[in-house]
Amino acid sequence: MLVQLWDENPIFRQVLGICSSLAVTNRLFNTLLMCAGLAWATSMSSLTASLLRNWIPQRVRIMVSVLIIAVYVIVVDIALRVFFAEIHKDIAAYVGLIVTNCIVLGRIEAFASKNKPLASLADGLGAALGYSFMLLAVATVREVLGFGTFCGLPISLGSVTLKDWMAAHNAQWVIMVMPPGAFFVLASMVWIARAIAMRGQSAPEAKGGAA
Repeated sequence: MLVQLWDENPIFRQVLGICSSLAVTNRLFNTLLMCAGLAWATSMSSLTASLLRNWIPQRVRIMVSVLIIAVYVIVVDIALRVFFAEIHKDIAAYVGLIVTNCIVLGRIEAFASKNKPLASLADGLGAALGYSFMLLAVATVREVLGFGTFCGLPISLGSVTLKDWMAAHNAQWVIMVMPPGAFFVLASMVWIARAIAMRGQSAPEAKGGAA
C-alpha cells in the first residue's frame, strides 16, 4: 500500500485522474472532502469487486465494476449533500466523475479482480492515498498563493494576515485560482518528483561505476 504513495503514485507516475486535480484543488477543504470521497469509493469498490470476483461473468466484468463504483459514489454524494451542502454545490459534478475515474476502475481491473478482499481493500486505499497526497499538495499551494489562506483560515504574518498583505500589495496570484494554475502547480510537482526519483536511481549506478 505504501508503495503507491511514491513509487506507483497514480498522478506523477501514471498521470491518472488529472480532471479532479484541475477542478477541485483551488480550496484545500474542498480537496480534502473530494479525497475522502475518492478513498471511500476506491477502497470499498475494490473490496466489493474482490468479494464478487468469482461470481462475475467475464463478459460483463467492466459493467459490473462500474455499477459497484457508482453505488459507493452515490453514498459519497448523499453524505456531502447532507453534511456539506454549500461545498456540495461546488464539487457535485466532479464527485459524479469518480464513477469514471480511471484510478478506481484501474485498481479493480489490475488488482481486486485477481486478489483476496483484504489485500484489495489495502490496494484501493493505497492508490487513493497516493492520489490524495498529490491533490492536497496542489491545493495547498494554490490556496496559499491564490487566496492567502490555509484551509479557509487566515495565515498570520505577525501584525497582518497574508491575505491582507497580498491585497494591500496587489500580490495575489489570480492564475492560481483558475484551472491553468492547477496545470502549472501539478506540472511543477510532477517534474520535481520525477527528478528526485531519477536522481535516486542514478546514485546507485554511479557508485557501482566508481567501484
